[in-house]
Amino acid sequence: MRRSALYSSSRPGRLSEASPAADTAPVATAPATVQPSRFSASNPRVLWAAIGLLAVLLAFTLSLSLRPGQRRLTQEDINAAVLKTMETQVLPSEYARAYDKISPSVVRVISYVKKSRLKDEKDVKNARLAPRPKALGPAAGSESGAGDDDEVEQGVGTGVVIVDKGVILTNLHVVSGADRIKVIFSDGLESVATVSGVQPENDLAVLQARTIPDDMIAATMRSTSDLAPGDKVLVVGFPFGIGPSASGGIVSGLQRVFRSPEGKQEMKNLIQFDAAANPGNSGGPLVTMDGELVGIVTAILNPTSARTFLGIGFAVPIENAAAAAGQPPF
Repeated sequence: MRRSALYSSSRPGRLSEASPAADTAPVATAPATVQPSRFSASNPRVLWAAIGLLAVLLAFTLSLSLRPGQRRLTQEDINAAVLKTMETQVLPSEYARAYDKISPSVVRVISYVKKSRLKDEKDVKNARLAPRPKALGPAAGSESGAGDDDEVEQGVGTGVVIVDKGVILTNLHVVSGADRIKVIFSDGLESVATVSGVQPENDLAVLQARTIPDDMIAATMRSTSDLAPGDKVLVVGFPFGIGPSASGGIVSGLQRVFRSPEGKQEMKNLIQFDAAANPGNSGGPLVTMDGELVGIVTAILNPTSARTFLGIGFAVPIENAAAAAGQPPF
């Protein structure tokens, strides 16, 4: 069965209905004549157009035959390109990428007390130099940054912005008993802050900054449900007032219990990590390699009076910490 052409620009010729010769021609002696179509080969224009089209097709076919065949891309080609890029381009480490993401949300927290609340000059000196009576107390301070001569710096710690309206999580022991609290954002902006909530069982405080940067960036919080021992983590803060400083390590364990050296407080369900943390890291973020917040640094284990890092730190899971700020659970 014949199939009609899908693309055709001409129609078959018809017998001329107007020709008298067609009516009188003997059927048996000669076939009927067909009037030439305007698209027939006898038309010079059509003939030259056909010749031109044929020439174009011939030239195109010849060019294809002379073109070298394109080689198919293989996995070896991809691997070689990746290796070449790694050799010629310096890529940031996982820790560097995590730091870049979390650092805009990290703040320095400084608390002050009035000298008039202290008994004598000896107490003033001790307030400046003595370590705080917490597992991870703030670094030794000075009067620099105090609002007036009647104030003395009580503690230095770290905080992390979790809501871009200036809501900050930190440790309660950093700001406990303070007459004034100051926070310094990553861009250098300083602001007075007030305590808007506390969670004493986890040594957490929620601060509200009075002034915030125009481009404030809040940390991205991540559930700890898939966190596992061996996962890489990063700690960012102001150890001994130096910073912001970053230290890397891994998750050492989950659901740990920590009792303060004084034995007055016991915290449960903590994340154990081995990234270096020292006085001044209190309240800082514990983040994954994606730069996502999974915990708030709150304590270190050191049985000596130095209370410096020996390899065991603890953080409150972000689910518990966010609850202190009224954030919904994951």
